[in-house]
Amino acid sequence: MTYLFLQHYWCFVVALLAALLVFLMFVQGANSLIFSLGRTEDERRLIVNSTGRKWEFTFTTLVTFGGAFFASYPLFYSTSFGGAYWLWMIILFSFVLQAVSYEFQSKLGNLLGTTTFRRLLVLNGVLGPLLLGGAVATFFTGSNFIVERDNIVDGVATPIISRWANNLHGLDALLNPWNVVFGLAVVELARTLGILYLMNNVADENLRSRASVRLVGTSLAFVVLFLAFLGKVLLGEGYAYDPETGVIFMEPYKYLHNLLAMWPLAVMLLIGVVFVLYGIVRTILSKTYTHGIWPTGFGTIVTVLVLLLLTAWNNTVYYPSTADLQSSLTLQNSSSSEFTLRTMFWVSLLVPFVLAYIVYAWRAIDKKPLTIDELNSDHAY
Repeated sequence: MTYLFLQHYWCFVVALLAALLVFLMFVQGANSLIFSLGRTEDERRLIVNSTGRKWEFTFTTLVTFGGAFFASYPLFYSTSFGGAYWLWMIILFSFVLQAVSYEFQSKLGNLLGTTTFRRLLVLNGVLGPLLLGGAVATFFTGSNFIVERDNIVDGVATPIISRWANNLHGLDALLNPWNVVFGLAVVELARTLGILYLMNNVADENLRSRASVRLVGTSLAFVVLFLAFLGKVLLGEGYAYDPETGVIFMEPYKYLHNLLAMWPLAVMLLIGVVFVLYGIVRTILSKTYTHGIWPTGFGTIVTVLVLLLLTAWNNTVYYPSTADLQSSLTLQNSSSSEFTLRTMFWVSLLVPFVLAYIVYAWRAIDKKPLTIDELNSDHAY
């Protein structure tokens, strides 16, 4: 295990966590449709209680993703989370609102009313995927920061290694229309996954029928937005660096070159897209097929994983700076020490056991589809 291998290994782990997070945002997607899919009180309760069984998985994965990034690439963590704090604080605050809304919407003495908390779930369902998608898009389009490593060795009393180059502190990501396009694509993907999950998890024919019709619009919007962003990325310039000198430069068709140079990723991308479309199309065409969440979910994880690896592997800058090109972050100039990465490698071998427990808990929770009769217990939201 060389230092370079460990840097690429932890890039893969972080990218996989991000891909899992995107899949688990079916919770946000379904919640964003509480009032449009749920026409009656019983239907809305079914939606909230269906997603309420899974929201902890999404929140935990988000925290784990941030922790893994901090441990393996601390300079990114300090630069992005420390500089673009308005963007990340709004994201985290929306997830806190989600947790509060689940727990208090049905409590006795709720002065705000159930509808208010459900509207907060809708807010998280739109804002969370939109801003997370916009943040991820900056891995391709760049962010406005400056890294000054010389401050460490110049004897500065309180050295500041990285700083944001404007006062928007991350909100400037939303000024780039391509970041917004990708953010909207993630919103529509989350809604598509949310609809597929509800059709699989909720035993209500009226809700399933309405969801099947809505699936056509959300999936079509996602495909159009995603293909537009993917085309822009593959056919535009990308950020590359010389591994010998560390010099960063712009390269035409960089991400397309990455796909061609790392052909297994191209195959994985094709497989991921096929699985996403298969789950969607079969669900739309069949009145009895309700398992679309699984092929589409698997395809989502594979596709997002490949997209993120394209931003970092093959001598690619994974966090470009639009303020100072040479301040951009790469796997080599922003990772933890070899000792830290090596130690965490052995700890990461426990991850499959954690995933096995999640699968076991998931299956135990979803042994059978949710019905309105099950909502008469003390554990219902």
